[in-house]
Amino acid sequence: MMMDVQKESNSKLSHERTLQTLAVIALLFLQVGSTICMPLLAYYLIFHTKYWLFCILYVTWYLFVDLEIPLERRSQWVRNWSWWVHVRNYYPVKLVKLPWGELNPTRNYLFCYFPHGLMCTGAFITLGTNAGRFADYFPNHRPYIHTISWFFKLPFTREIGIFLGGLTASKKSLNYSLGKPGGGNVSGLLVGGADEAFYCKPGLHKIVYKKRKGFVKIALTNGSPLVPVYCFGETDLYSQIEFEEGSYFNKFQKIVKKLTGFVTIIPSGQGFCGILPFRRPVTVVVGEPIDVQKTENPTQKQIDELHQIFQKKLMELFESQKSKYLENHQDAHLEIS
Repeated sequence: MMMDVQKESNSKLSHERTLQTLAVIALLFLQVGSTICMPLLAYYLIFHTKYWLFCILYVTWYLFVDLEIPLERRSQWVRNWSWWVHVRNYYPVKLVKLPWGELNPTRNYLFCYFPHGLMCTGAFITLGTNAGRFADYFPNHRPYIHTISWFFKLPFTREIGIFLGGLTASKKSLNYSLGKPGGGNVSGLLVGGADEAFYCKPGLHKIVYKKRKGFVKIALTNGSPLVPVYCFGETDLYSQIEFEEGSYFNKFQKIVKKLTGFVTIIPSGQGFCGILPFRRPVTVVVGEPIDVQKTENPTQKQIDELHQIFQKKLMELFESQKSKYLENHQDAHLEIS
């Protein structure tokens, strides 16, 4: 009897792990594979089917009308897909809010997320889906996740991103979400951007920050508090094959990054060809908001001062929480470039 129960339990566990793996593979296709497949599909529809006119009108519409600030069509149905729950449980991903109080429902907040990692796993699950239980901690605010504009130029795939609450990381898009009258929005921004993907290596905690000051100016002009957010485990999901500075592939990486915003990194994970991320915990920790007074024309001095304050708070967040989520935490320190 006990053996039958154990076999049934093992079977359920195996089934669940299979679903988790399939969900992660599907997400990898959405984030990476679709960058090639969707343009090819659009090409096929335009030149080889009777739907060519529809496809041309669609591409023209979203490139010139619906790109930076798309029509509001967030879908709770899409955000609630069980697919995201399986992705969350694969690692698993967990959202943690430190006990500093509550967000003011009449204000809009800028969640500044570090590090980017390779796939932005923590940010995607906690801000881009309901599987991250964002509403449990911040019930009066609606999250947006800002990412590179190239993603919103991909036909068809972009619609899923918009359904999930995605916007470009442009100044126009940030001002749109942070400028909402009456408050109630949270804009999630990966400040370091794709450049941080080059530092995505297990055990390394290095972010791109020193020259990133645009987000501070946007926060000041909108009067939006800055919220430090650090994701422990984001850089432990993949290793990567490194290339020497100045090598042909290194130059190729930089050219592609400059032209598209994408980083051409060869990841080393697990499974077939190492494409699957490691099953390691990912914990997104939300620190205490830094109050920001609205300043329509901030001076460089004001921007620099707030930039320094945020850096200090982010480092304090990392140091105060690392013992809970990192192995060998005594040797772990946040590097800022």
